[in-house]
Amino acid sequence: MSPSHTDTRTLDWAKGDGLLPAIVQHWQSGEVLMLGYMNAAALAQTQASGQVTFYSRSKQRLWTKGESSGHVLTLKSIRIDCDADTLLLQADPHGPTCHRGSSSCFGERAEVRPPLGFLAELDALVAARHAELPAGSYATSLFEGGMRRIAQKVGEEGVETALAAVVQDDAELLGEAADLMFHLTVLLRARGLSLADVAARLAARHQARREA
Repeated sequence: MSPSHTDTRTLDWAKGDGLLPAIVQHWQSGEVLMLGYMNAAALAQTQASGQVTFYSRSKQRLWTKGESSGHVLTLKSIRIDCDADTLLLQADPHGPTCHRGSSSCFGERAEVRPPLGFLAELDALVAARHAELPAGSYATSLFEGGMRRIAQKVGEEGVETALAAVVQDDAELLGEAADLMFHLTVLLRARGLSLADVAARLAARHQARREA
């Protein structure tokens, strides 16, 4: 996926004396990772290199996130706010963003992740299992079992979810629904698809109905 950008030529650099706040958000889960500051040179280097670069107010120089730790932020998109004085960057983090070891400078992932953000983490985890096929992983056993086996499990979990909705309590229903979501994620990945593709299809349908 190549980074996408809005027209940054409209940015109001004068308002912040040449520096603008730049919020970095996980491109899949929506988790807010950090806040930094950019000048025009930092923005240009970010766009050119594809790695998020800030202007360090303490070091008085450009600073690429992860230049020492290796925990870089790969740029996915840049957007500007309505007043053209704040940047929103979506990025793919390679390792923890915070120097203290947490995924976000605002706390641990579970504390700052949006409620549905874990689905993106699950999707990424299943994708990693598919690529690496680590021994002892349940997902690996499913992938190695082939499409028919995975499809069978989705069918079984679908039936169990429906039955739980009719004859069992909420806890059982949630448990069966979680099993179904996991196996469906595996099935999609086995076909080269993802939960993001499903979300995009749902969004497209919703938009089409709104415009009808």
